[in-house]
Amino acid sequence: MNSEGLNSEVLDNDLPQAEVVAETPVVETPPPAPIPSLDDSSLYIHRELSQLQFNIRVLEQALDESYPLLERLKFLLIFSSNLDEFFEIRVAGLKKQINFAREQAGADGLQPHQALARISELVHEQVDRQYAILNDTLFPALAKHNINFIRRRFWTTKLKTWVRRYFRDEIAPIITPIGLDPTHPFPLLVNKSLNFIVELEGIDAFGRDSGLAIIPAPRLLPRIIKVPEEVGGPGDNYVFLSSMIHAHADDLFQGMKVKGCYQFRLTRNADLSVDTEDVEDLARALRGELFSRRYGDAVRLEVVDTCPKHLRDHLLKQFGLTESELYQVNGPVNLTRLFSITGLDNHPELQHAPFTPVIPKLLQNSENIFNVVSKQDILLLHPFESFTPVVDLLRQAAKDPHVLAIKQTLYRSGANSEIVDALVEAARNGKEVTAVIELRARFDEESNLQLASRLQQAGAVVIYGVVGFKTHAKMMLILRRENGEIVRYAHLGTGNYHAGNAKLYTDYSLLTADVALGEDVAKLFSQLIGMGKTLRMKKLLHAPFTLKKTLLDLIAKETAAAAEGKPAQIIAKFNSLTDPKVIRALYKASQTGVKIDLVVRGMCCLRPGIAGVSHNIQVRSIIGRFLEHTRVFYFLNGGDEKIYLSSADWMERNLDKRVETCFPVEGKKLITRVKKELESYLTDNTQAWVLQPDGRYVRQQPTGNQNPRSAQSGLLEKLTAPVVVAR
Repeated sequence: MNSEGLNSEVLDNDLPQAEVVAETPVVETPPPAPIPSLDDSSLYIHRELSQLQFNIRVLEQALDESYPLLERLKFLLIFSSNLDEFFEIRVAGLKKQINFAREQAGADGLQPHQALARISELVHEQVDRQYAILNDTLFPALAKHNINFIRRRFWTTKLKTWVRRYFRDEIAPIITPIGLDPTHPFPLLVNKSLNFIVELEGIDAFGRDSGLAIIPAPRLLPRIIKVPEEVGGPGDNYVFLSSMIHAHADDLFQGMKVKGCYQFRLTRNADLSVDTEDVEDLARALRGELFSRRYGDAVRLEVVDTCPKHLRDHLLKQFGLTESELYQVNGPVNLTRLFSITGLDNHPELQHAPFTPVIPKLLQNSENIFNVVSKQDILLLHPFESFTPVVDLLRQAAKDPHVLAIKQTLYRSGANSEIVDALVEAARNGKEVTAVIELRARFDEESNLQLASRLQQAGAVVIYGVVGFKTHAKMMLILRRENGEIVRYAHLGTGNYHAGNAKLYTDYSLLTADVALGEDVAKLFSQLIGMGKTLRMKKLLHAPFTLKKTLLDLIAKETAAAAEGKPAQIIAKFNSLTDPKVIRALYKASQTGVKIDLVVRGMCCLRPGIAGVSHNIQVRSIIGRFLEHTRVFYFLNGGDEKIYLSSADWMERNLDKRVETCFPVEGKKLITRVKKELESYLTDNTQAWVLQPDGRYVRQQPTGNQNPRSAQSGLLEKLTAPVVVAR
């Protein structure tokens, strides 16, 4: 090649001469993967599949040997309880869409029939794991502590005699077997009830030989029966009701031969469908629906795995279900009834050590809570700090001659709770008591109807909230006359007015006499109880009016700060994240550089860790001794940190279709405290599960020289006192 040609090549390739002479190969860098549109369905996780993943994380706790043994059993049973509700509500809702030809895909793009197929695959796999854990791990471990569930093949002669007598005296008189023939069609079975299908041989007294019968087990019969020590030997020995019925099914069909007896359980759609626009009396309509809930459409059939195929097929046909909706189980079909043994008094070593929730020092020596709260806000974190001050405030208000009126929302409180007792006393003492009761709190409808009736009989005014919007806000307002003026005291919380839940759920309570906040609470009660335009609030954010807009504005403000190269940060903790608008706003914030940490206990439809979209977002779920229930939202806000506590999750139903409250944490001391408590969840490396881009959750474990850290254990150690057990 001549020099002219060389120079020509250099010019053509626009490369330095030395590189051309050396003939260095050029390695092309592959172009970066295109960043998907924020509306791309691949960026979103199906909400029901996400809910199922949460339940799988609960089941995993049954294998965690750091928990006491009976607590591990409890997690396994919670898995069953959660799965029941999942089928009754979530699966039933998807099936309803298909049956009515109203299939709608969410932001994730998955059609209901596709979601149901994936759900069936996952649940079958996990139910098999659940029974394997129970039979191969937990039952043998319990046996080492002399807690035994005695199977029929291990019954001694003495035990067989005792079981026969127990069956004859306690079970047989109550059970009503139903033979199947043209005059006795298949009975209408109650949702989740224990039943047996029996295969018979022979002809009865009337010449019938249908060959099949059903034995419904009455709900009042215990599902596990403790065997006396003189019969079963030392320790805690139990026999399943199903085993007793299997062993003595022949006694229920005299003269017939029982070829087989197999337990099964049917799960039905349990979601209430009250058209609130067409009812004049919501309470009366709900009472009617509560009965029908027991007999909704079939959604799942569980049968013992020894049941032969022709009987399984018969049941599936009877209930209009497919093979994919059948679950064959290696053990009792109604595991939740095992909860009765998880609190054995004689086995404290197999349960969590008890603790005493503390009462803040400011309130310990004060006989008048109003005096304390009038001077400063009191913030409580349950169950580490006691719920008692909330109850005591209401009790004092019921007796205090200076208190004029009490207004309160009630979502899940129970008809016979201390809170309700105090409201009843207040009404009887002549206070103006108004209760806004949400009758449609799922699975608490019947309890809330009883609660409403009790309060009305005491003279309280009972309101059922706003048609079309569930009242999910947790707030109490007390009006007290002091020095000739009316002073407002308020309680706002992230959880329910239920003392039992306050021992099991993590929740914040704020007791305050802040003037602006008290006025805002009064305005919200006015909106709920009366009628009128939306009232402007000074501090309180409330759904469905200002909460969602303000959250999006706060996220946008962090996004703008990051775009300008300024520090920007969001930390949020709640139960569920499903709202597509909120998720898109978080994606956009991540793209501009906002550091986002989310602690989401249950459903999360956002996919973290996707390059160019959510690479600045981390999502973790904490599963531990207590059910994480606090809703806390932190925004760096240009250094002027803002923290809010709320009754609302970041879901469409909470932000658009419910009455919710969200209130600021104020004062440097309280802001610092809540921020530290929130950040403790971000460093948890023992009970935290981190969400991966593909939707899987990976459990965190200490690495290298890291010390084990648990947010819940740290709060227990810091805020509570151990119970001293007398010996």
